[in-house]
Amino acid sequence: MSSQHRDLSALAAVPAESRPARRFSGRLLDLVFPARCAGCGNMGDLFCAACREQVQPVPQPICIRCGKPAERTGRCQACRDGVFQVSAIRAAAVYHEPISRVIHEFKYNGRRELSQPLGELLAEYWRARPVSVDLVVAVPLHKHRFNERGFNQSQLLAETLCRAASLSLVQPEVLRRERKTQQQVHLGLAERQANVSGAFIWTGPDLASASVLLIDDVATTGATLEACGEALNTAGAGRVWALTVARSVGEKDPN
Repeated sequence: MSSQHRDLSALAAVPAESRPARRFSGRLLDLVFPARCAGCGNMGDLFCAACREQVQPVPQPICIRCGKPAERTGRCQACRDGVFQVSAIRAAAVYHEPISRVIHEFKYNGRRELSQPLGELLAEYWRARPVSVDLVVAVPLHKHRFNERGFNQSQLLAETLCRAASLSLVQPEVLRRERKTQQQVHLGLAERQANVSGAFIWTGPDLASASVLLIDDVATTGATLEACGEALNTAGAGRVWALTVARSVGEKDPN
């Protein structure tokens, strides 16, 4: 093994299972305060079976690059005409209710526990369509946004996926969001691209042609994923893929 690959292996590992005491305290809390479904509000499960059945996969055919629904298999017009940092983007579901409500509860109402069912959706998708990757990297938050939220939703999702699929997850902040960016919700495509361009840096060793899987909660235009891909490719990645819980297929950015 080369020294570069040894350096990389020191930065990434399959996340450990939660400690037994922590799992026990979680079960005890469920007895006192039963879980409420983030999709429909009914008591019993974090994401109930009825809501899971309503989760819609991205309609086929899709563009093989950006993962959006397309008229035919192959690259859509936008992806045929462009040069991209991320080889392919895939999503486990369409960003519609109830998954959109669950993601909103997860990110904005502090329901960290929803990383488990949402991460399981990623794992189910991954098991059905695995790609050979060396490392998994979560899209980072700027430290100010992290302090406001208290956690990085993408990192929690990536931990659940990597535990389930035995994938090596890079430690937080090796890929770093160096520059604070605007919320993307009211920005057009070109504005989103300019907003996140150059916002990320890789602080670890040379990636030595490693294949990298990026994890995020929602893909819309792919601008954030592309900006992360640029940092990873500059650091020597061989190929960058991206997987998200949901994919927006409309005009409006859900975030």
